[in-house]
Amino acid sequence: MNRRIETRSGQALERFGDSFLGVTAMTVMAFLYLPICVLIIFSFNDNRIMTLPLNGFTWRWYEAVFNNADMLDAIANSLYVASFATAGCLIVGIPAAFALDRVDFPGKSAFRRLILLPIALPGVITGISMLNLFRVVGFNLSLETVILGHATALVSIVVTQVFARLQHLNRSFEEASGDLGARPWQTFLFVTLPNIRSAVVGSALLSFTVSFDEIPVTFFLTGRDNTLPMYIWSTLRRGITPEINAVGTMIILISLCVIVFSVYLLRGSAQKS
Repeated sequence: MNRRIETRSGQALERFGDSFLGVTAMTVMAFLYLPICVLIIFSFNDNRIMTLPLNGFTWRWYEAVFNNADMLDAIANSLYVASFATAGCLIVGIPAAFALDRVDFPGKSAFRRLILLPIALPGVITGISMLNLFRVVGFNLSLETVILGHATALVSIVVTQVFARLQHLNRSFEEASGDLGARPWQTFLFVTLPNIRSAVVGSALLSFTVSFDEIPVTFFLTGRDNTLPMYIWSTLRRGITPEINAVGTMIILISLCVIVFSVYLLRGSAQKS
């Protein structure tokens, strides 16, 4: 009898724990995504003032975005900076990850720890440091200096992700490729790279996303050209406008498309392997 009571009590506690965890998870999800839903809804609201009740459905805020030359230039600048900063992170980060995984050199342990420093430092510190460096060497501030600043701050993302994947890579595949007569670059392209593709794609997407909406480093290193976050920050002094809601909604849609594409790409590579 006592065992039955204990069993029922344990089952009741387990059901309560599951229910509590479910409610907690739903609350966290609502806290994270409810503001995004509000942004999307008000981007279609036929009223410049963000107040309830909603006045009606309209596309005119999206038309205003495409008719706003300054905002379009800012979006193009952000895409330019994020694309080249991501490319720089991959070009530097992948060889650095291989060096950490395959080469023994003096100061390797210190290098593994120092590589995390740029992403761990506050963006303000990184921005000021890079600004002082560019002034010393005589670089004029521009989008290119922003790219260098972003790449320096974000290269640790690529290094850590790729290095972690290389730690779990079966070296016998590479050895078999070499035994079959493949050259080192062929082994890298057709054996190693497909096996670390998930880490490369994931780190590239994360670097692109962080670079696209980065403000502190951009604030100190940009010249006359604005990126989208800087443009939005400057317009917020006049309050949140429906155009900002519209461009935010478009960025969310593009981000979802990128995520779906990356999942499809990684799933396809996993099925092939």
